[in-house]
Amino acid sequence: MLLKDYIKEGIAALSSLYPQDEARSMVMYYCAEVLGFPSYQHITEPKTEVPEDLLEKAVEDMRRLADSEPLQYILGYTEFCGRNFKVDARALIPRAETEVLCMKAEEMVKGRKPADELKVLDLCTGSGCIAWTIAMDLPGAEVVATDLSAEALELAGEQFKRLSKKVVRPRFVEADVLDIEGTAAAVALPSFDLITANPPYVMSSEKVEMRPNVLGWEPHMAIFAPDRDPLAFHKAIALIALRLLAPGGCAIVELNTEIAKETAAVFSAAGFSSVEIVPDWFDRPRFVSFRKPE
Repeated sequence: MLLKDYIKEGIAALSSLYPQDEARSMVMYYCAEVLGFPSYQHITEPKTEVPEDLLEKAVEDMRRLADSEPLQYILGYTEFCGRNFKVDARALIPRAETEVLCMKAEEMVKGRKPADELKVLDLCTGSGCIAWTIAMDLPGAEVVATDLSAEALELAGEQFKRLSKKVVRPRFVEADVLDIEGTAAAVALPSFDLITANPPYVMSSEKVEMRPNVLGWEPHMAIFAPDRDPLAFHKAIALIALRLLAPGGCAIVELNTEIAKETAAVFSAAGFSSVEIVPDWFDRPRFVSFRKPE
């Protein structure tokens, strides 16, 4: 099969699910990552064939994409903060905007104390992308990460088998963030210098706006907040931070852009200082940062 035909058919198959430019980008990215062809190969060398030993897999993978399965699940990985993270249906796919959370978190603790003295708590860790990023960017930091899903924790623990000698492997523990006492007991440390979290925050009313590659494949428990109280997870995080954040410690939490001000108000009402709504790459209100008074 000619590469140019494979690309043309792939774009056509995905165009009912995605805008054509996005469909093209997905097909070209697949061809580069799996087949090893640069984006111009089918143009400069139009007689290029899809390798015979990869053709069956390439056709099957395109069928999976056309069935709305996320490209990241098909590849088995996604890039986050410059590193490839293993991903599958056990956890939410790391999003590019969450990279801002990691960058901001690291800025907030920079200079406060040596990295090997830092203690970090990552709540609702999912794939572990935040916990691992902080652990590797701040070598020596002690990172504890929690999630309610045993499957997600299993995936998080499978990331990065080989580490620099200075990097301390995060400790992943099962805990329900809505259970404040249970979470405090599970993390087994009295206080933390930094707390991060990317909790479920999407409201059921927003389902109509969601694409099938998200709604049909990614774990709903990592996406949706309770209908009766869409701020339930943030309220629980505020209580956990009151209990476990050291005086002067800081935190940053991802939020629903539709209720950013209401979310920030949760942390202000809890008594935290320096409460700030932080924008993502697209200048949308995406995070709330705060500190615990000295």
